[in-house]
Amino acid sequence: MADRVTVIGWDGSPLTAAARSALGAATLVAGAAHHLALHEVPPAAERIRLGSVDLAARRIAAHRGSAVVLADGDPGFFGVVRTLRAPEYGLEVEVVPAVSSVAAAFARAGMPWDDAQVVVAHSRDLRRAVNVCRAHSKVAVLTSPGAGPAELALLLGPVHRTFVICEELGTAREQVTVLTSDKVADHTWRDPNVVISIGGSQTQSAPGAAGQGGGWIAGRDPAQPPAVRGWALPSYDYGTPELGEGESPQLRAAQLARLGPHVGDLVWDIGTGSGAAAVEAARFGAAVIAVDRDADACGRTAAVARRFGVQLQLVHGTAPQILEDLPEPDVVRVGGGGAPVVAACAARRPERIVAHAPTRDAAEAIGRALADGGYAVECALIQSVELDTSVSSGWAEHERTVAFLLCGHRLPRP
Repeated sequence: MADRVTVIGWDGSPLTAAARSALGAATLVAGAAHHLALHEVPPAAERIRLGSVDLAARRIAAHRGSAVVLADGDPGFFGVVRTLRAPEYGLEVEVVPAVSSVAAAFARAGMPWDDAQVVVAHSRDLRRAVNVCRAHSKVAVLTSPGAGPAELALLLGPVHRTFVICEELGTAREQVTVLTSDKVADHTWRDPNVVISIGGSQTQSAPGAAGQGGGWIAGRDPAQPPAVRGWALPSYDYGTPELGEGESPQLRAAQLARLGPHVGDLVWDIGTGSGAAAVEAARFGAAVIAVDRDADACGRTAAVARRFGVQLQLVHGTAPQILEDLPEPDVVRVGGGGAPVVAACAARRPERIVAHAPTRDAAEAIGRALADGGYAVECALIQSVELDTSVSSGWAEHERTVAFLLCGHRLPRP
């Protein structure tokens, strides 16, 4: 095992005295090509070009002497420190950090970043980074080859954002470009780069929020209104006199519990109605596409989204035809359209599909569509009774709702 392992962050500025001392004593140095070209690297030291960090960690673990790993920015922030400290290598490391590339990018843009989401984009899971950009108004994306600004913009499609693209931060070739996302794919971008995605509907400021000096937790917008406590809220919380069929709070609670939307997911809400389910899925941090054939329903949903300070993409059209050009969903709520819409959704293979039916015959048709599409089917009869709790009524029954709740769990393909 290496006698000493030092990880040095580099942001383009001169190395600190501690970094120069560790590098001068190194018998093995690992880093990218531009790190290994630094004049402080000892000529006699063994050099490892960083490609696979796991491979470098194995070689460092087998090395006898002092090893140094050079990395861009803060190596403890989505960096090599996590891999080097993995139990299988047994390495204890000292870290000399530098300014992270995310902090540098926001500094170049002159913006605060305690309210930003930060994600790493790889080609294998780029859509998850895109979903975060859909769902949040300020996101920093640490890109990689094949998952850069152009690919981000193409997958965002009609969801327009402003991109601040910071190329080769800390080098003589550093460049910062501001473009709307629909123009980004027309350019070629140099690696490494960081993309700041900004935009979407503005959240509604709470009274006096401007003078509060920011928030108290990173990754949250300090201008957001105070969080509404709870979910599966009643109709008056959405500013509507009543919710549509299949939108009762109790049924909605069960639907959301089965879907389990979270950050990085894309949710389809088909037949969004009042927008209550769509907004609540977005409050969990998921990206949401709300679909309805009724223009008034789309308008109501947009108003509710603004009221709750969440990002939604609204699509006005009739399912299943309108679904063909939508990006791949992770989970789907079918609020209307029955078995034909459920079958069309199953063909896209999301992880979960939830739907409801007013009658057993309709429930059985939806269940067959799910089973034929390769899903395990769960069905329950949900009944709720709302009581008028005023003294004069004597807690009389006010409203009774009954619906079949169906959930499809995707099965592995044979």
